[in-house]
Amino acid sequence: MNIENVELDLITACIKRERRAEYELYKRAYGYLLLICRRYSSSTEEAKEMLNVGFYRILSNLEKYHPEIPFKAWVRKIMVNVLIDEYRKKKKHHARIEYVEEYFETQDHSELNSALARIDVAAINILIAKLPPRSREVFNLFVIDGFSQKEISEMLEMSVGTIKWHLNFSKTQLKLMIQKIGLVYVKQ
Repeated sequence: MNIENVELDLITACIKRERRAEYELYKRAYGYLLLICRRYSSSTEEAKEMLNVGFYRILSNLEKYHPEIPFKAWVRKIMVNVLIDEYRKKKKHHARIEYVEEYFETQDHSELNSALARIDVAAINILIAKLPPRSREVFNLFVIDGFSQKEISEMLEMSVGTIKWHLNFSKTQLKLMIQKIGLVYVKQ
C-alpha cells in the first residue's frame, strides 16, 4: 500500500483523530513526502523534521480534502507549501546577499539537459543536493515541481532576475559537477 491507494475510509478515520488511522496514513505517505523534503533540505535529519511539520499540517487540514482531487497531488502541494514557509522563516533570520546577473538564453544552457538524460536519477539527486540551499530550492521548484519563474519569485519573495540567476547558476554548477565526476559531456 502506498500514498496513491489511500481509501476515503482511512481519511475519514484520520479526521476523527483515530491514532491507528493516522499512523497508517503516515506509513503510506512517509516515503513520498521524504523524497519531496529531501530535495529541499541539506540533510536527512532536516528533511525528516520538515516531513513531520508537513504531515501535521496534512492531518490538520484533512477535512478540507476533496475526493475528486488525487490525494497524492493534494499532500504534495501541502508539503511544498510547508517547505516554502520554512524557507521564508529561515530567510528572515539569515542575512543574505543576492547576486543578480543578466540572464541570456543560449544554446549552452540547453546542453545540460542532454547530459542529464545520460545519467540515472539517483546520481542527479546527489548532484542537486550539492547545490547551495537557495539555488537548490529555486532549481527544484522550477525543474522538478514545474513552477514558473514568476510563481517562484512570488513564493520566495525574490525578484524574477534573482530567480533567473539561481537557475543559471544551478545549471552551470550541475554541468561542472557532471564533468568532474567523469561523465562524458559532449557539446552537441
